[in-house]
Amino acid sequence: MSAGDSPGYFRCHVFCCVNERPEGHPEGSCARKGSLRLRNYMKARAKELGLADVRINAAGCLDRCALGPTMVVYPDGVWYHYETRADVDEILQRHLVDGEPVERLVLRRDD
Repeated sequence: MSAGDSPGYFRCHVFCCVNERPEGHPEGSCARKGSLRLRNYMKARAKELGLADVRINAAGCLDRCALGPTMVVYPDGVWYHYETRADVDEILQRHLVDGEPVERLVLRRDD
């Protein structure tokens, strides 16, 4: 079996930026905007929802901290800005369960 034939371990990986920069840094910091707390909540909620085929990961800088907190869902390549538990719940349900990106939270390449 080649790597391309492998079913992989997870259907999706969600990388949540938890990068922390010094206070007042011009690019901001996802961690200073609550990303670690929200990532931990997302991981717990994904488990409660039975999403065993989805891996919620903490990530270093995703280079979008000014827009943060940010996350990216692979293999879909969908980037999100999120601020609340309600945002996390909506991403989990609509994107990871129903397969539809949450357009109001999607980051565009020109953001």
